[in-house]
Amino acid sequence: MTGVNVLIIDDEPGIRRTLASILEDEHHRVFTAEDAIAGIEILKKEKISLVFLDVLLPRLGGLEALEQIRRDYAQLEVVMISGHANVDMAVRAVKLGAFDFLEKPVSLDKVLTVSRNALTIKKLKEENTVLKKTKNPQDEILGVSPEIEKIRALIVQAAASDARILITGENGTGKELAARAIHRLSGRADKPFVEVNCAAIPDTLIETELFGHEKGSFTDAYSSRKGRFETASGGTLFLDEIGDMSLAAQAKVLRAIQEQKIERVGGEKTIEVDVRILAATNQDLEAASAAGRFRQDLYFRLNVIPMKLPPLRERKADISVLLFNFLEQFSKEKIVIDEPAIALLNSYPWPGNIRELRNFSERLAIMHSGGTVNEKTVADLLKIKPAAGGPSADSGTLQPPSWNALLGNNMSDARENFEKYYLEFHLLKNNGIISRTAEAIGIYPSNLHAKLRKYGIKFTACSGKE
Repeated sequence: MTGVNVLIIDDEPGIRRTLASILEDEHHRVFTAEDAIAGIEILKKEKISLVFLDVLLPRLGGLEALEQIRRDYAQLEVVMISGHANVDMAVRAVKLGAFDFLEKPVSLDKVLTVSRNALTIKKLKEENTVLKKTKNPQDEILGVSPEIEKIRALIVQAAASDARILITGENGTGKELAARAIHRLSGRADKPFVEVNCAAIPDTLIETELFGHEKGSFTDAYSSRKGRFETASGGTLFLDEIGDMSLAAQAKVLRAIQEQKIERVGGEKTIEVDVRILAATNQDLEAASAAGRFRQDLYFRLNVIPMKLPPLRERKADISVLLFNFLEQFSKEKIVIDEPAIALLNSYPWPGNIRELRNFSERLAIMHSGGTVNEKTVADLLKIKPAAGGPSADSGTLQPPSWNALLGNNMSDARENFEKYYLEFHLLKNNGIISRTAEAIGIYPSNLHAKLRKYGIKFTACSGKE
């Protein structure tokens, strides 16, 4: 890789000239600085790909500068150089994120090898960032239902702004997936997406987790640490299960959102942050705020754009789409599922929503031993009984409606009574196979499913028949 910008930060003119000469022969454009502060100013103005940084520098030490560069320019590779190197110093530099450590006097071959390797790694990191921004099938919000189409449209519309979004819905409905989609489609896509599970962090730690802490601010605080607000600066901070956050923490989050400024625990310095806030909860925050369990002012701050994700039982048209997508992930072979089994899956309420369906799909892929998956297999895996009470293709009997049922009602009721009998008759004739019955009576299987739901017809197919 040639033709990139390289920065050399060293207080010795001879070292700067030697390194510059080597790197310019590789067709790189070289910038030089005699101390770290001047070097950081160059980083702000120029698109630098690689830095050679001396350890012992005036005004700001090389290791301190390394820490700042790795924090503000995460994709940039830094090679440390020193005439007084020791093992401890080299180990510390690598822990802080240095790519390599060179001893003075620098070797021509070593400089060439290290610079080429560092630039190759940088290129791989950039390609990986691009790949992360590319749509991943596992990250897609799948479905064909009108309910999920509305959510996708809202995500596209909301992503274009920096407005705060409150994502609500039951557990397992895909709130994190929606948050990641918003970030991926936003202008902050190349910046960090930082998630905080507020329910998983004890109240005593939530403040330091969000805002960081200074060295010595409490027992075991052996060094300073950035919090999630600082880590997410420039990008998106996703506060998951925010309804479980304590009132004290809520007050500090509200201040951080309002001012875009924070203070680390034990610190006095105000740190400016640029963070877009997405929050999610399975609770009714409006009711919680009315009851005093959640700050009303924070609720209004978060709920600029409300996004409510529907439970799976309200988007039944998506069950098959999600099921077969999961099966493709978990199984190398194609798994065929018959119509009664699909009907049972569609009638199941899925209290755990998409998460439960994903777990079911993985279990099915593991337990599947060949052949078509039938209703009994599905019922066994879900630990439920197949639907009962409707006619059975094994029974061979079906009672038509009486004349009183047909003629004693208005035309609409008579038509419905006849249609119900007509559907049951043809289901019995076709052994309960939805696709075959739909073909026989000239309608789409989806329309037949809708009519069966309308009339409450629960039909059990003959065992061993297609």
